[in-house]
Amino acid sequence: MDASTHFHDTVSGQTTIAAPQASHGGSNNFHFYGPGAPAAAAGRNPPKPRKPFSTVPFPPDPDFVDRPDILKWMHEKCARPAARIALVGLGGIGKSQLAIQYAHQVRQRVPNTWVFWVHASTRGRFEEAYRSIADRLELPRRNDPDVNICRLVSEWLRVEENGPWKMILDNADDVGVFFLNAQKRLASFLPQSCNGSIVVTSRSMDVAERLVGSWSNILTIPAMKTEEACQLLREKLGVSYDDGAAADLVRDLNHMPLAITQAAAFINRRAPRMSIPAYLNEFRRSDKKKASLLNKDVGDLRRDESASNSIVTTWQITFEQIRHERPSAANMLSFMSFFNPQGIPESVLQAYACEYGEYGEDGFDQDVETLRGYSLVAVTADKEILKMHALVQFCTQIWLSSSSNMQQWEREFLKVMSDQYPSGEYKNWTECQRLDPHIDIIVKEEPSNNEDVLRWARLLTNAGWYRWMKGTYEEAEQMNRRALDAKEKVLSREHPDTLMSVHFLALVLQYQGKYEEAEQMNRRALDACEKVLGGEHPNTLTSVSNLASVLQSQGKYEEAEQMNRRALDAQEKVLGREHPDTLTSVSNLALVLRYQGKYEEAEQMNRRALDACEKVLGGEHPNTLMSVSNLASVLQSQGKYEEAEQMNRGALDAREKVLGGEHPNTLTSVSNLASVLQSQGKYEEAEQMNRRALDACEKVLGREHPDTLTSVSNLALVLRYQGKYEEAEQMNRRALDSSEKVLGREHPSTLTSVSNLAGVLRCQGKYEEAEQMNRRALDAREKVLGGEHPDTLMSASNLASVLQYQGKYEEAEQMNRRALYSREKVLGREHPDTLTSVNNLALVLRDQGEYDESEHMNRRALDSSEKVLGREHPDTLTSVYNLACLFHRQTRFLEAAKLYERACNGCVEVLGSDHPTTRAWAAHYCSFREDMENDHVH
Repeated sequence: MDASTHFHDTVSGQTTIAAPQASHGGSNNFHFYGPGAPAAAAGRNPPKPRKPFSTVPFPPDPDFVDRPDILKWMHEKCARPAARIALVGLGGIGKSQLAIQYAHQVRQRVPNTWVFWVHASTRGRFEEAYRSIADRLELPRRNDPDVNICRLVSEWLRVEENGPWKMILDNADDVGVFFLNAQKRLASFLPQSCNGSIVVTSRSMDVAERLVGSWSNILTIPAMKTEEACQLLREKLGVSYDDGAAADLVRDLNHMPLAITQAAAFINRRAPRMSIPAYLNEFRRSDKKKASLLNKDVGDLRRDESASNSIVTTWQITFEQIRHERPSAANMLSFMSFFNPQGIPESVLQAYACEYGEYGEDGFDQDVETLRGYSLVAVTADKEILKMHALVQFCTQIWLSSSSNMQQWEREFLKVMSDQYPSGEYKNWTECQRLDPHIDIIVKEEPSNNEDVLRWARLLTNAGWYRWMKGTYEEAEQMNRRALDAKEKVLSREHPDTLMSVHFLALVLQYQGKYEEAEQMNRRALDACEKVLGGEHPNTLTSVSNLASVLQSQGKYEEAEQMNRRALDAQEKVLGREHPDTLTSVSNLALVLRYQGKYEEAEQMNRRALDACEKVLGGEHPNTLMSVSNLASVLQSQGKYEEAEQMNRGALDAREKVLGGEHPNTLTSVSNLASVLQSQGKYEEAEQMNRRALDACEKVLGREHPDTLTSVSNLALVLRYQGKYEEAEQMNRRALDSSEKVLGREHPSTLTSVSNLAGVLRCQGKYEEAEQMNRRALDAREKVLGGEHPDTLMSASNLASVLQYQGKYEEAEQMNRRALYSREKVLGREHPDTLTSVNNLALVLRDQGEYDESEHMNRRALDSSEKVLGREHPDTLTSVYNLACLFHRQTRFLEAAKLYERACNGCVEVLGSDHPTTRAWAAHYCSFREDMENDHVH
């Protein structure tokens, strides 16, 4: 039989071979004496030199999955004289299987090569392997008790005349076996001989480096690739193979060969009732079931009989070795097992080491190197990130549970993470993003210890804050509710920390459009703050402002204004007129005044806030730049577009400089500038700005963040104004679909998207669908916001408009009268939105031929606009133009001419000669003049 087909078990004692000259068919004992043997022995007739053999105790694996790059590397490295190489990696990664395959390939390619397999897990097994080699070689004096058997084999290996040899030093994991005993260092019995080479398999990089001597001769064995792992599972299975389930299973097993082989054996034993999908379901059912499956120890002829075939047991041997070698590294491993396996932030590990580690920061690097040396931890290209196999983490936790240390390390992890996870402010987003994937498990269950409950609640509060800022409102609400419940239980309902959670929950509810509950929460917080802290405490005044904000969102402008004035008056008294909190209240009051159409006072308030912020905080402070934006908005509302544009450009330039081009506040400035450009008819630049805002929002916040969807809607609007209806419709449908998915069908922002889509459909003449959309928006707003909310009344006006376009004048008139009546009641007779309703009603009356009432309505709109907005405000000029059109239709040409001239000249002056409205009015005026000439009117 060819030498390459032989494999051998370990042989102990003296080797007996057949003697061809035995007279009675018996056998004789032969002793081989190599060069340098004693003279007496040399004088005897030595046996004929033996043919080289292999002591590899395992047969070739018929299911072996080729990893050609690794085997090629081994052959190339070992082709050099006196070569030493090492395969390093986790237990069960396949190091020994690669070594077995390599050994058999050597025998196939070079049959005259000796191949020796040495178990090296302990000193005893090393010596036992050397004795077996000595027996197989029949070395003289091998049975002499005074002879060191390891030295005897080592001397034979050094003799080049004995021929080429390869040695596999398997499971050389313990540094103490080879180096720590000064008198009997086993490493000294590994000769560097030109005719031989050594292949080491080890879990320890430290041992490998010491035995091999060069990093270039060490190869860290990675887990299998998905296709390799699936092939291994396919080869090992005796049952039907499911491609999809197989890929999922090997992924869950982290592509570990031992775990895959273990799973295949379990499936085979229970077939046909067990299959890959069934095993996968069992594996994923619970951590307890997963642990049970991973602990199964099944036989494998190609693994050392002393080695466990359970991945859990295999790795726990490594964990115990680390605990013995460097306890602080074992502690670090325990701590790391609670992270998400990918992207473990080094900063948190360092914080743990400094606060709780045995050696502090000085020992951190050594702990990490120890874990890296055992292939339990890997570094990434990002110097601040480490990663682990999820299966290693799971088995670490099984190990902790077996020693009743699980709860201790859960508490350690919670303690560190609650300290390290910052608030959700934008400046902390990078750190929050790094830590966020790692808290999912720890926040699932509330701890039992009150001290831990408060840490848990703090972590939930900060994580909920971050999620609120990122627009994941449902998660933010859940986290804040759980934090609030925990604080109420441990601290009481009126503790300041509890009230902070009430504040946060109210904010999240408000952003979800859950205004009633948000108002209840804010009123609860305010009542408690007044009771516990007093009416003028800063926290109380913050509660007043928060309540004002949610009242404003509900269109309760009068009460919101009262609340903002209360907060402002108290802050001026307690904190001073120029305190930052006072100035925030000034801005809040200005906002609600603007919503009520009280533009002059709103402008005064915004100018006051801006002047004080520049004085106290400086021209480039974020709060100052917010004041610039607020002032620009109220100027735009008054039709002061040039100054509003200048303000917005200044705010944008400063925010880009101070905050960066992609900060959310910077993107708000981009959108604000786009809006005022759009108002001036500068549609191309407005479109560019909106596209810039959208691109940045998608990058920074994600495609479905509420602010991103606002940017989509803004872009759609300017596209619509340019007549790019198809793209505008696509954008509006995208915004609507995402809003329904992220925020819900009845969220106020979703209903705004419904209205926007209806608008672009109307522009395309798709009146039926536009009407359906407007009715949907109106019905939902009546339900969610109430019949008199400003947004509801906007929907009534929009519906009236599309009805008018379809010639449904009676219902259009009813809708316009409803909107007008409610706006007069809620906003007042001279609010700009009320005057819009007056104009709309005038138009539908005109279309029905009711010219007298139409004229009355037009004159009322014009008189009030001149009074409230000024003679040159665009809305005032629109009223002038509408009245001119009415007179034109009545052939009151001389009156119409004066109004047309005023409207057109004013439009040129305010909006510019290139504005679409200016051009449209000018064209209509030319048509009017032709009508005059045809009627001979001069």
